[in-house]
Amino acid sequence: MNFGFSEEQGEFREMLVRFFEEKSPITEVFRLQQTAEGNDPAVWKQMAEELGLQGIHLPVESGGQGFGFLELGIVMEEMGRNLVCSPYFSTVCLAANAILNAGTLEQKQRWLPGIASGGIIATLALLETGDIWSADGVRLSFETDGNSYRLSGTKRLVTDAASADLLVVAARQPGTTGEDGITFFVVRGDAEGLRANALEPLDLTRKLADVELHDVAAELLGEEGSSGPALAKTLDQARICLALESAAGAERCLNDAVAYAKQRFQFGRPIGSFQAIKHTCAELLLEVESAKSTAYWASWVASEDSQELALAAAVAKSYCDETYVRAADDNVHIHGGIGVTWEADPHLFLKRAKSTATLLGAPGWLRERIAALEGF
Repeated sequence: MNFGFSEEQGEFREMLVRFFEEKSPITEVFRLQQTAEGNDPAVWKQMAEELGLQGIHLPVESGGQGFGFLELGIVMEEMGRNLVCSPYFSTVCLAANAILNAGTLEQKQRWLPGIASGGIIATLALLETGDIWSADGVRLSFETDGNSYRLSGTKRLVTDAASADLLVVAARQPGTTGEDGITFFVVRGDAEGLRANALEPLDLTRKLADVELHDVAAELLGEEGSSGPALAKTLDQARICLALESAAGAERCLNDAVAYAKQRFQFGRPIGSFQAIKHTCAELLLEVESAKSTAYWASWVASEDSQELALAAAVAKSYCDETYVRAADDNVHIHGGIGVTWEADPHLFLKRAKSTATLLGAPGWLRERIAALEGF
């Protein structure tokens, strides 16, 4: 097993660093989080047409770049490091992977090129009641009339639903439980009877909405009742994407805290020279490096399509979530009074860390999953 990145992957990362530093400075994050769309359409178009990011891991025959999960992970890292306001996670890590994992060849060739070109913003609608981010929480049923399908019900906390052109909706055959009977449907964002009610979440850089479905026409994705494994795989892949984003966000918080501790003087000396600050940063460095290693291992597992995917996703996301929250919290504390002001940026990372820790499963829920996977 080689955890090192290739020279080409290193050059790809450097290109992303330059691009996101230019297109997503903190001032732009402050601006975009206050808009309804939550992203810059011009930057979204550049990401697709100039860098090919929306199709980075999609097959060439479906309009993608034909790379793998490692390259997708690099994108998620650098976007997380800069808090890029974009529907990338929803479109690529959730919806595109759901189509890849469950769709027929014809459906992949119909929907994925639009995603790869940046012409389609998409998302996955899963959560209903409670916080069960798995097939067990799916209650939405569907009705059939010949070859047509209709959906009625509500999905909660759907990322970027208000701006989505396409939604992949998880539903269930009546009388089934668990992964049995889970069925994916594709619904157009402007479908009659669909309403996305935008929410005001803690983290304004990632838009959320509750989706109401009132007898909405839907297209079957894959085979009826067979999407359970595809849903599980899609969620685990997305958890690893979030783990990579969180690891990079935690590293950004550490670097920002160290930089501020070097320039902030108190009692005639930089606060970074005080033992309490030194110990905090040293302990945080250990956790951040461990989080990066865990996230890279999980990314490798996903790229190899290993049977350890579910375990790797739960381990990586739970650890990286908690590391990000601590790093963001310590960053606020080290910045002192200015760290809790709206004009400073530490609170943006803290809100992202707290929000991500609940998305697709909180650390406690994921650790229960680890125990179950290991037979405890």
